[in-house]
Amino acid sequence: MFESMDAALDYIFATRRRLDGAPRGLDEYTRDISLTRRLLERANLLEVERDYVVVTGSRGKGSVTTILAKLLQTLGRRVGMITSPHLVRWNERIRVDGRMIPTDDFLRILCGLKPIIDSITAELSPRQYLSPQGLFLAIALRHFRELDVDVAVLEVGRGGRFDDNAVVPNRLALFAPIMLEHKALLGASLERIAWHKAGIIKAGADALSLPQAQPVLRALAAEAKEKRANLTCLSESELAQHLADRPEGLMMRLPPYDDLFLPLLGRYQIANATLAIRALELFQRRSGAHTTGSPAFTDAVQRGLRAVKWLGRVQKLGAEPAVYVDGAITVASAKSFVASVRERLRDPVASILGVPRDRDYAGVYRVMAGVSESLIITETDINPNTRFPPRGEALAAAQSLDKPLFHTTDLPSALAIAREQAGASGTILLAVSLMLVGECMLIWDVDTSVI
Repeated sequence: MFESMDAALDYIFATRRRLDGAPRGLDEYTRDISLTRRLLERANLLEVERDYVVVTGSRGKGSVTTILAKLLQTLGRRVGMITSPHLVRWNERIRVDGRMIPTDDFLRILCGLKPIIDSITAELSPRQYLSPQGLFLAIALRHFRELDVDVAVLEVGRGGRFDDNAVVPNRLALFAPIMLEHKALLGASLERIAWHKAGIIKAGADALSLPQAQPVLRALAAEAKEKRANLTCLSESELAQHLADRPEGLMMRLPPYDDLFLPLLGRYQIANATLAIRALELFQRRSGAHTTGSPAFTDAVQRGLRAVKWLGRVQKLGAEPAVYVDGAITVASAKSFVASVRERLRDPVASILGVPRDRDYAGVYRVMAGVSESLIITETDINPNTRFPPRGEALAAAQSLDKPLFHTTDLPSALAIAREQAGASGTILLAVSLMLVGECMLIWDVDTSVI
């Protein structure tokens, strides 16, 4: 029925595209997850006995999802995973034991679901749409069933309360750091955004959070009280400590374990790994597997961390010059990027900046200028819905930084300039949107099919 991913995606996005150009509003008024629930129920996709973990936050939720999935896999579980966005292929959003769903299986499963999807589409009013994310969830759950997945870790797209991936009956909810984001869709205050995120907590379930601002903690606590759920919020002192940088990652210390190696370069990943490990312990206790603290469990945590692979997040791509890429398109993430690579930098440093217009691109430029001899601003037209600042605005925002300044409309041109500026002995930093990170994966021929 579907001969290509392009044809499948046209079908998946068909009802959503009917509303293109219509004003977008807050999620509570524009997203209807009951339609996804109806699809899953008609397809009998929620009847399988399976453990679910749902992860939300404003940054780091994909990392937490990936690290926890790898730890569970190391303990012998068959693990399904949903993350977004993808870097190169849409298939990357759905994985089992780190391997993305094959295109043939994706198309076959969608074809099998089509009669149910069409029946629900026929019931829609002109202002309703069947969520593409909900369709991806349905495909994932059928793929998980076919491969006997017994635990699934799902990253929400944004928010949580009205996010399709949170429809599953998860007994564990995880919260990466929550901050102001998507204000036009989630609300203008941190309290309101936290209320959206808190919606992934289910009745009587467990919830675990990294350190949060007080307004966020209040929202999480209120939701947990209403749902009679068990909420634990980690403090800064309970996070793993950074011990040392290694060429391929970080050494960290988290009691009661021995020193742990994490093959990721971003120092912010230490907090994400802490959340994933504590979640694993909680998961094991809840499932009745009393193995936490045993030598076998400790060994599994050590082996699982060493096996983590998460692409495009402070990833080293080249050596001469050294090239590091990160999806650092906010001021906070740019600061984390710089902190993670500062001791690895070799002068001269050239930074490539690909920050969408709806972000504080001027702020990101300022942060990256602090470690750079030159700045190259770039963009991409891969996704027409993501717009970058016009050339004049972008250059004006960086003019006062007193650095050699360039602008290109494509990444290959930006890389050519950066190589000239850095030379073989210098460093290139790419603080760019994930679409441009995906282009980097193609340019450096990085395999994104297995993580």
